[in-house]
Amino acid sequence: MAQLADRYPYYLANEAVQANEDLVVTDKYTGEVATRVAQADGEAIDRAIGAAVHAAEPMRRMPAHARQAVLNHVVKRLGERHDELSRALCIEAGKPIKDARGEVTRGIDTFRIAAEEAVRIYGEHQPLDISPRAEGYQAIWKRVPIGPCSFISPFNFPINLAAHKIAPAIAVGCPFVLKPASLTPVGAIILGEILAETDLPKGAFSILPCTREGADAFTEDPRLKLLSFTGSPEVGWKLKAKAGKKKVVLELGGNAACVVDEGVDLDRVVERMMVGAFYQSGQSCIGVQRILIHASIYTELKQRLVEATRALKAGNPLDDDTFLGPMITEKDAARLEAWTREAVEAGAKVLCGGEKDGRFFQATLLEDVPRDCKASAEEAFGPLACLEPFDDFAAACAAVDDSAFGLQAGIFTNDLNRAFYAWDHLDVGGVVINDVPSVRVDSMPYGGVKDSGLGREGIRFAMEDMSEIRLMMLKDVGRL
Repeated sequence: MAQLADRYPYYLANEAVQANEDLVVTDKYTGEVATRVAQADGEAIDRAIGAAVHAAEPMRRMPAHARQAVLNHVVKRLGERHDELSRALCIEAGKPIKDARGEVTRGIDTFRIAAEEAVRIYGEHQPLDISPRAEGYQAIWKRVPIGPCSFISPFNFPINLAAHKIAPAIAVGCPFVLKPASLTPVGAIILGEILAETDLPKGAFSILPCTREGADAFTEDPRLKLLSFTGSPEVGWKLKAKAGKKKVVLELGGNAACVVDEGVDLDRVVERMMVGAFYQSGQSCIGVQRILIHASIYTELKQRLVEATRALKAGNPLDDDTFLGPMITEKDAARLEAWTREAVEAGAKVLCGGEKDGRFFQATLLEDVPRDCKASAEEAFGPLACLEPFDDFAAACAAVDDSAFGLQAGIFTNDLNRAFYAWDHLDVGGVVINDVPSVRVDSMPYGGVKDSGLGREGIRFAMEDMSEIRLMMLKDVGRL
């Protein structure tokens, strides 16, 4: 597989600009400098927003088949550059190579879904003669692009979470400016390189790594009509407060729970729980953090989970047999080690793991964790999960809801009534039956409630946020 380039530009109004090499991107495994990326200043960001404003009308007029062609080009080029992108994710994010390949494949799916939806932006006819005063009236409505959009994407899925903003914007006809995470900008920059090969109108996109302070315009500039942010709750809600009149979509954090009922296939539960809790070192907002197990199977399943967790291999993300890579920073590994100590001091027991080694934090299982400890109550965003038994299914669901977050929950059960009970009662954005909450198919509505966010992603649903209904009301149409 190809190495990273020595340097990367940013993209301003569809064009590569090597303004500087100010942003240093490290190899998260070795800690060495992997590449250098151009970083945008306030003037560049202002120019990009202005260019997006000028591109709004050409983007709106771009026919659906032309937008679809752009998206299909991205699908084709992502496939051709699959190995390069996978390695980039491995290096800049510390993502194990199997997970990196999976993310690139998901990115391809995301753009493919958007290409299909680009030609399905439908409207509706509505009769209005609901009372005598409205006789002779009818209406039709269509969806039109909301206008220039602002996107801020996170470090943990540098390609696919950027794709979940870029792809629906192109599908619906919205120009955009994107700020990728400074820790992992390369994947988004390569997406910009691919988009620059297309016939998008001048100014249709800008991809601008910048400092957090320099990104204020992404939130506050009134020329932007929508802000879509994926990241921490602390940052997301502050951005919403500063966003003014623009529409805001927030995909934030979680401490996802998984309920394991009696009578289920424990082999499958163990297999899926390893993925749900420890996939890409747990750095996922829907990673399994709380595992509630029916008391009748608690002891057996606990033993199996501990054995499987201890068997996970940590190491170089480029090795095919590595399951656990480094965390994004050593500070994050130290945070989880401190959270583990706090839980133990409050009466918790470490079943396995609990220690850091540089950027690595061991895959960790705890039990008897008080619910007000950080390891249970806050978002770990790392390879740490807490086990607890339950006797009553309804009480287990209440425990799932005993959280400030509400993104997704997983329920392993053979009882259809309990599956529907969970779906009806859990205050979360999605309930996954017979799998971990970490599952996401890129076409589905995805998002949370409470501190986990506002609005829904998933291509069709993001396209709804990025468009507005425009009504035409008609009087006496069709009368001679």
